[in-house]
Amino acid sequence: MRLKDLAGTYDSVFSLGQNCLPAIQMEKHGLRSSAGVLDWMISDSLTDVNRLLSRQFDGFMALHNMSVVEADTMQPNYQVQDSAYQVISVHDFPVTRNSPQQLYTYREFKEKLDRRINRFLKKLKEDQQILFIRMHGTYEETAELEQVLSGLVTHDFKILLVEYEQVQGIVELDWPLPRTCAVQVPYADIWNFNSDKWWEALFTDIHAR
Repeated sequence: MRLKDLAGTYDSVFSLGQNCLPAIQMEKHGLRSSAGVLDWMISDSLTDVNRLLSRQFDGFMALHNMSVVEADTMQPNYQVQDSAYQVISVHDFPVTRNSPQQLYTYREFKEKLDRRINRFLKKLKEDQQILFIRMHGTYEETAELEQVLSGLVTHDFKILLVEYEQVQGIVELDWPLPRTCAVQVPYADIWNFNSDKWWEALFTDIHAR
């Protein structure tokens, strides 16, 4: 699938990680109508995300699986990892209200997370056209993602898989996957404003209702 095949208007656009950047760029370009489950988390392994989706988030961020990644931090929030799925919450546990030994704000976090999960799963059943955006993943992992989503999404969906590499511009990978457009974009621009132009190019013909 090529970028031109992603052109169209979608009922929902969801980030599937690997970090906050897809959600940030979706919001900049008017594609993020509601918060997704993985928007503000680190999910390095697409294999683990596939497992999370296939289990429909069963046991996700259960308190007994959660631990603070780094006790001494200068950041405003603790990074807290779910050991069952290897996903890290980055922005949900303020250091002023929690400690490395006890997550005092866990209940409000879990209530918010459950709302997002329920809304996400409802959208998968009801929406006619959905676009998923994922940073980083192998061909094999992405093929598995297509298979997992095919079992969850009632209607039509597509996937934009973005890899940061040492390339000069956008490179379309032409993976032989029926629902996925995989691209490479320049790695050096990942966290500065110059990356906006690549995402703008990716989103040129993509719109949200």
